[in-house]
Order: sequence, then C-alpha cells, then structure tokens
Amino acid sequence: MSIAQSLVGIVQQEMAKHGVTRLVSVLVRHGALAAVVPHALEFAWQAVTQDTPLAGARLDMEEVPVRLRCSSCGKEFSPEECDRLMLIPCPSCGEDLGHEVLEGKELYIENLEAE
Repeated sequence: MSIAQSLVGIVQQEMAKHGVTRLVSVLVRHGALAAVVPHALEFAWQAVTQDTPLAGARLDMEEVPVRLRCSSCGKEFSPEECDRLMLIPCPSCGEDLGHEVLEGKELYIENLEAE
C-alpha cells in the first residue's frame, strides 16, 4: 500500500509540473529482488486512486531480471532462479558467493501517459 501511495504522490507532482489533468497510464519498472508483488501493487493502486482524478488510470508493470557480476572472475550473468540468491554459481568460474547485483533491485516510474 505504501508503494502505491508513493507512486500516486510522484504521479501527481509530475502531472502538476506538466499541466496535465488526466492520467491514462503509468509504467512502473521493478526489479525481481525489489519485493514487489504485482497483483498486490495493482490492487493497492486501484484502492488509493479510487475517487481521485487518477481513478481509472492503468498501472502497467515490467519486471527487471536480476543481473549479477561474479566476485571472482568479473563475468556478468543472469541466474535462472533467484530464490537462493546467496549461493548462485558463476557459469564461468563456479564461484558461489559475493556477486555484485547490477540489476534487479530497482523500483521506478518509467513512463506516464497523460492528457
């Protein structure tokens, strides 16, 4: 719910800045590790925009896959499964620990469509 409320605040600020009054859609990009549950966020979005000028606006979501850099050999790779992120072997050298997360933790508004 708090993520949806924050999104509404940001959207309202951007709409005011650009002089638009009707929101058509908002695209949110979220990393696979960002702890975003798409159905829950969509439900919360509908709840917090109900009876506001944003009511009826579509919330589109796009998940950003995890991309890691091996702590040993530096190879960049994307694991097939992220449920055990602490022990993911590098496909190049086999190192299990200490990989740097390059992508997959982000949460941001990519695009607004408004009139």
